[in-house]
Amino acid sequence: MEIGRIALPVSEGERRAAVAQLWEVAARSPEFAREVLAWAREAQWLAPRAVPAVAHGASRPQMLLPTSRTFTDREPVLDEITRFVDEECRTEGAPAVVFLSGPGGIGKSATATHCAHQLKVRYPDGQLYANLAGASGANAARPTDVLVRFLERLGVAPERMPADEERQSGLYRDCLADRRMLVVLDNASSESQVEPLLPASSGCLVIVTSRLRLGRLAAERGALARTLPPLSPADSVRLLTRIVGDARVAGREAGALAVAEHCAGLPLALCATGSQLAEREHLTWELMARQLTESESAFESESGSAADRHDVDRRQREAGWVREPEERAPRDVVRRVYDVSYQGLRPPTARLYRLASVWAWPSLTVGMAARAVGVGEDEARVLLEELARVHLLEEIDEERYRFHDLVREHARQLATAEDRHRDQADAVRRIVGRLLRQAAEADFRVMPQRWRLGPAYRELNGPRDSGPTVGGSTGSGPEDGRAALAELRRERENLAAAVRAADHYGFDALVWQLCEAMWGLHLRLGFHEQWIETHLLGVEAARRHAAEFGDPRAEGRMLVQLAFAYMGARRADAAREALEQAGAAEERARHHRGQASAVEALGLLRLKMWDWDGAEPCFEEARRVLGRIGPGEEGAGDVPRALALLEHHIGRAQRGQGRYADAVRRLHGALARFRALDGGDLYNEGRVYMSLGETHLDDGEYELAQVCLDQAIATMGSVGAELQHADAAELRARCAEGLGDSGGATAALRTAAELYEKAGDHVSLARVRDRLGESE
Repeated sequence: MEIGRIALPVSEGERRAAVAQLWEVAARSPEFAREVLAWAREAQWLAPRAVPAVAHGASRPQMLLPTSRTFTDREPVLDEITRFVDEECRTEGAPAVVFLSGPGGIGKSATATHCAHQLKVRYPDGQLYANLAGASGANAARPTDVLVRFLERLGVAPERMPADEERQSGLYRDCLADRRMLVVLDNASSESQVEPLLPASSGCLVIVTSRLRLGRLAAERGALARTLPPLSPADSVRLLTRIVGDARVAGREAGALAVAEHCAGLPLALCATGSQLAEREHLTWELMARQLTESESAFESESGSAADRHDVDRRQREAGWVREPEERAPRDVVRRVYDVSYQGLRPPTARLYRLASVWAWPSLTVGMAARAVGVGEDEARVLLEELARVHLLEEIDEERYRFHDLVREHARQLATAEDRHRDQADAVRRIVGRLLRQAAEADFRVMPQRWRLGPAYRELNGPRDSGPTVGGSTGSGPEDGRAALAELRRERENLAAAVRAADHYGFDALVWQLCEAMWGLHLRLGFHEQWIETHLLGVEAARRHAAEFGDPRAEGRMLVQLAFAYMGARRADAAREALEQAGAAEERARHHRGQASAVEALGLLRLKMWDWDGAEPCFEEARRVLGRIGPGEEGAGDVPRALALLEHHIGRAQRGQGRYADAVRRLHGALARFRALDGGDLYNEGRVYMSLGETHLDDGEYELAQVCLDQAIATMGSVGAELQHADAAELRARCAEGLGDSGGATAALRTAAELYEKAGDHVSLARVRDRLGESE
């Protein structure tokens, strides 16, 4: 197999030689190391590691959810899991896997969390948790997204993250090798969702929960599989007592038992009922039992005959419900209980309950709730708290809530019955608009100088038509940019859900604008599968927008962004096709700035493939297209900076061709252009100095390389670009080695190690510490 210009063979001896060649390329250029290391790492997974899988100082994550003080029963489950993990016959490379199944509301998540906390002392290297959201349909978590989250917590920096699921899974298993860790995979939908998340270490425990029978986990992974039964009447009363307090139950045990029986042993229903009693101190057990009886009677009159209900039960079992024929359907129990809770809500709270459920949002923030019902955020906080107090919502983080999916189903049915379709669609539109505004503001702070097309940016401060199509920016300050990127990361799942929601309701302009506003998020952090999925919707929405309004510029914008997603996922042919379509769309629109971006991106694709000869003509063509932009035309204010970036790209291509003198001239021209910009661009000046340093190193001019790299180090340090600073320090070490300065090389490597550790890039940190071990 050919990778770039290096053949990666399969025999052991050839493999070692090829890996050494790849590492040599990586050592010469930390910039290319980000791609080369992934290939080298793939080949090394089958061989003994030269450095530990987990670097010194790597994170020991503590991701378990808090346990509940009202947790009741399930001690036999904990005892059985404990005996299972104590078995001494564990197969090498096979983690202990526990699988807990049962219908929604039976307490699988609470049981898994409780057992994990009880056992975590046995797993001192950390605990990982992910809600796989298997019951939420389109919003079910992809393995790749979970792997990225886990790898980040294990110390892999976003800039070093593999782009595809297979390599992410391999790196994840590499990181967990020889570690004792506990992993909770909650609410799985299938074995295929779970398999990539299983470590290959016998020192690990994995607890999986699901409503479905995942038989392969037991058959192929030797999992301990247990189905959780409903709570007994005595344990149901005990749970109610823990919620309402001993005083409310003393002397009223019969009434408490009558209420418990209506909840059919489902902890979800028991908690909702108990919270109603806890909130309303004058609500008696007898009245609550009577309300539940009335709700049950009304439900049965709506549901038809007993024979009809039996047929429904049969179909639900065939669809995967884990329950016996004589059990009452969990959805039925939940609906009856939550009907009673709903009847006690104030009208504005009930309206939020309904309209917030219209779309399956991964989480619900105060701002989203306020927009759903058109109230201020202070009032929205009150409404959310009212819903959380009676267990109609659960608070999962500070001012962030979510529905249990059975509760959302109940609320959605009420919305269908009580609210017009137009009102439901308007609520979704308002929430999507809120998320778009939030994303655009954060994206602007991450990369304030790039050019934008969408109206969402028009009211933001700063230049709208300046900045690069691609590449980095320091924002209004490195700390503010990092904070904005963290905001985008927190809302990533909601933003993807907003794209799907807007597409479903036909809000085409919102679809493509959301995609544009997620550019900084995806360019900096990846999440390539989501990037591709959302931008495919963005492309189609932009085409419909163009057909309606005769403006294809958004189509070109979406296709360029989609091409970068394909590049990151190593789908070069798909990226090339998207860029060709983008160029055609921009040419139809006579949109010179967009056309230049498409051609520039094609050149960057060729750089990424190490096609130096093919890249340079693309950048030259982009320069010619930029020259056609007249004064006052869209993108005119961006031209000086775009030309500076193209000079830098051309210099990099010429260095790859070995035309070092030409490359130096181009790179000095880029440096002059960046310095001439209004306000300058220190970050990109630093990148040019790094390219100059690499060019002089490749040409054997170590003294000149030293001057350029020292300037790069100073510049990257001043703008807070820690990873680029570390890369420059690694290059500086190579320069010192070329000059015979072993002390300088060691000092530069120590600087790089400190910066990688500070940035949380533990993979690069391990590599540098390995080099330090060789030099000291």
